[in-house]
Amino acid sequence: MEIIKVRNYEEMSERAGEMVIDTIKQLNQPVLGLATGSTPEGLYQYLIEKHKNREVSFKHVTTFNLDEYVGLEKDDINSYNYYMNEKLFKHLDIPREQTHLPDGNALDLNEEASEYEARIKNAGNIDLQILGLGLNGHIGFNEPGTPFTSRTHIVQLDESTRQANARFFISIDEVPTQAITAGIETIMESKQIIMLVSGENKAEALARLVNGEVNENFPASILQKHDNVKIIADEAACKLI
Repeated sequence: MEIIKVRNYEEMSERAGEMVIDTIKQLNQPVLGLATGSTPEGLYQYLIEKHKNREVSFKHVTTFNLDEYVGLEKDDINSYNYYMNEKLFKHLDIPREQTHLPDGNALDLNEEASEYEARIKNAGNIDLQILGLGLNGHIGFNEPGTPFTSRTHIVQLDESTRQANARFFISIDEVPTQAITAGIETIMESKQIIMLVSGENKAEALARLVNGEVNENFPASILQKHDNVKIIADEAACKLI
């Protein structure tokens, strides 16, 4: 793992954006793995600005998102489908048929998980995966205890994860209890991984990721075994390492 220490959230977003654009320009048909939440919003805004300035095109890019809540309609303001459209896709020239998210409303969720896994493989796997770091070490929605051998699957969300995401909902009662997520092994097959970590509240998790043992009770620890991981973290997040 390479740790890139930056001053603040803005610099973290910019450095990640530069890496994403480099990948897009280097490959004929780049496949990006994308994440949601507040952490990557600055990155997405950077990409939008560069596109508006005609510095990068997304016409030849394919994207796969890590996860989606189970039970929310695609146009629900808290769905990740809605998030990605509002925060990124509608501002770019990427064809919508080249953007992919799991369908959390599929009639057969296990079949949807298998088909999503197959779509990623058919695309040649992820060239560059963006990750955040959960307070409990989750990556995607792979909660503590998830086997490192997991593929795309349905998960029961940890209560701490639901509490962390409750700020986006009217109340904790509205936060879904399940999600569909790319598995840990699926993530590990990405050719390059960039993890974004910002804020003092992530300092303990980042220290455990960097210095702790590889253990399924802290899913992100598996990244120690990946050959090409860059962690871009701001000063506040790095205070314990």
